[in-house]
Amino acid sequence: MADVNRGNRPLSPHLSIYRPQIQMVSSILTRITGNALIVASVLVVWWLLAAATSPGYFALADGVLTSWFGDLVLTLSVWALWYHFVAGLRHLYWDTGRGFDLPTAERLGWACVGGSVLLTLLTVALV
Repeated sequence: MADVNRGNRPLSPHLSIYRPQIQMVSSILTRITGNALIVASVLVVWWLLAAATSPGYFALADGVLTSWFGDLVLTLSVWALWYHFVAGLRHLYWDTGRGFDLPTAERLGWACVGGSVLLTLLTVALV
């Protein structure tokens, strides 16, 4: 049956009234990094296809990926890979039914951010 009081009900809260919390930011970052990894994969596949196509086309693709912009994109892709991995480990921990209390969830969110940055720095330093 139709709701005749539709205009009298309160609206649900909008994102603009919420203070960002690490759990919310971490969830959003997991989705963003997953999509960013798709873009990075497309760039690497483009580079490989260019290598198989011709020396001129490979020079173009290699020039893009070894430029400052390419270095930035690939470094951020390494961070995205590590972040997505560490967040996946957090989700595996949550699948055991533990870590849902607010202090633990907040520590795990910060651990994802800090761990991914540390692992990225180690990767960049070793490569």
